[in-house]
Amino acid sequence: MTLTQQFVTIGVCVLGTMLTRFLPFLLFGSNRPTPKYVQYLGRMLPGAIFSMLVIYCLRSVQPLQYSYGLPQAIAIAVTVGLHLWKKQMLLSIAGGTVCYMLLIQFVF
Repeated sequence: MTLTQQFVTIGVCVLGTMLTRFLPFLLFGSNRPTPKYVQYLGRMLPGAIFSMLVIYCLRSVQPLQYSYGLPQAIAIAVTVGLHLWKKQMLLSIAGGTVCYMLLIQFVF
């Protein structure tokens, strides 16, 4: 990349980031109520996105071959258990990830 291309790329990234950060505040000012469809999306999208991530992560699990998806199932159970216990998403995700990594490195 030339120096000009680098500057243009950085400028486009900055512009895109700033636009996505400031656009909601410009569209939905503080004195206007948030539209119902935006509230609906705010409630539904996190669950839908996490469901898609779980499906994406489990797409290559083959239940008829060795390990039979046990490391993934155990890690999911740990993640859900931690989340139900502590209700902290970062702890749940980190705990499930560490559990999965330990299982595939030392057990399966």
